[in-house]
Amino acid sequence: MHSVSSYSYDDFLNQTPDNNNSVLNIVEKYLKNIELRKNINAFTEVYNEESIANAKKTDQELKSNNKKKLSGFVIAVKDIISIEGKKLTCASKILKDFTSLYDATVIKKLKDADAIIIGKTNCDEFAMGSSGENSSIGKTLNPVNEAKVPGGSSSGSAAAVAANFSMGSLGTDTGGSIRQPAGFCGIVGLKPTYGRVSRYGLVAFASSFDQIGPFANNSRDAARILEVIAGHDPLDSTSANIPVPNYLEKMNGDLKNLKIGLPKEYFDDSLNPEIKKSIELKIEFLKSKGVKFVEVSLPHTEYTIPAYYILTTAEASSNLARYDGARYGHRSKNSNTMEEMFVNSRSEGFGNEVKRRIMLGTYVLSSGYYDAYYKKAQKVRRLIQKDFLDVFKNVDCLLTPTSPTTAFNLGEKTKNPLEMYLSDIYTVSVNLAGLPAISIPSGKDKNNLPIGIQLIGKHFDEQTLLKIADVCENNLN
Repeated sequence: MHSVSSYSYDDFLNQTPDNNNSVLNIVEKYLKNIELRKNINAFTEVYNEESIANAKKTDQELKSNNKKKLSGFVIAVKDIISIEGKKLTCASKILKDFTSLYDATVIKKLKDADAIIIGKTNCDEFAMGSSGENSSIGKTLNPVNEAKVPGGSSSGSAAAVAANFSMGSLGTDTGGSIRQPAGFCGIVGLKPTYGRVSRYGLVAFASSFDQIGPFANNSRDAARILEVIAGHDPLDSTSANIPVPNYLEKMNGDLKNLKIGLPKEYFDDSLNPEIKKSIELKIEFLKSKGVKFVEVSLPHTEYTIPAYYILTTAEASSNLARYDGARYGHRSKNSNTMEEMFVNSRSEGFGNEVKRRIMLGTYVLSSGYYDAYYKKAQKVRRLIQKDFLDVFKNVDCLLTPTSPTTAFNLGEKTKNPLEMYLSDIYTVSVNLAGLPAISIPSGKDKNNLPIGIQLIGKHFDEQTLLKIADVCENNLN
């Protein structure tokens, strides 16, 4: 049997079932890995007994030839997605003891496909962060190098796959929170088109940006997860009623006549030279497969970070107003009046980064500043969307870096929020435009840290990204 370190769902499917590669055996190995490396702090909660019970049940069903789409697929879930009867903390003190009353649509779909949910993963509080250092239960470490950040906000979900605690995981991407940690941890991370995957049961950070998506060790497993969780959901008004393709069927290795754009704004002097070199090598490889490359321009790129942080903090300010100590979550015991209860509950429950974003969002929405900031940022968002639509008239997708650097040191950017925000410079534009994008591994730098490169696609064209990713992986292997 393959070691768990290289285990994929294809490995599982291609083996004859026996005691060594039973679902139970696989789950037990993952649980052992989690225990051995619990210092990684990838989980807020591990479902030991439930995972074992579900593994035994799946083994029995497989013996009866009752196989479903993800039978035996072991998956971890970011602790910002609802699972009925399980804690839903968002890695925040304000929701420390909150238990979800229902399953998110993506969870219901995973359960229906017979996937095994092994636990809830750590993250930056309310998905606000780029390093995995803003959690109320402590930072997540990068399994590749424990002195480095794993990226954020889906830090635990990326670490769980990279450390071989699960075959795949679910994260959320508001401005790069799947792709950036995937790049830092050397795995695949896919942010679907906005509306491709239901957000019902996802705790909102910025509702017009948030999207659930998969992490995996390879693009085929990412495709499998996406095919299960994607699709229209009447419970989510932003869910698109567009058919979901059979992604695996389209991953046939044929890239002839594809045209890929290289946005000149993404390849300036701020890009790490080793990442640039890695991309150049990938371009040469793809050219050998018949892909054509053309330089393109996204002229409003310089405005993406300010527009993103104005709009997302505004939406966060509105979405997080519900955590007031009155209805659910943490309630301060040090209050004499209702106003004191509101103020003290939020002051005690929220961490510094969440407070910072609530304050920024409240400011840009306030009387006298709405037109100067929020309204102007919405206009810029439309211009950024138009940049992509214009470019996609001539190319099938774009190839860019995922991040300007590889994983940085723990604590390196915590005292400089602006520098931290700039680590998402290549990813936030995708969320502003609602496009699909994937980060895939592309070798390592001189310090043996993973390099991630990003493919950005047209609306609802995840299959082109997955097809290219699959070919690139085979070359890397």
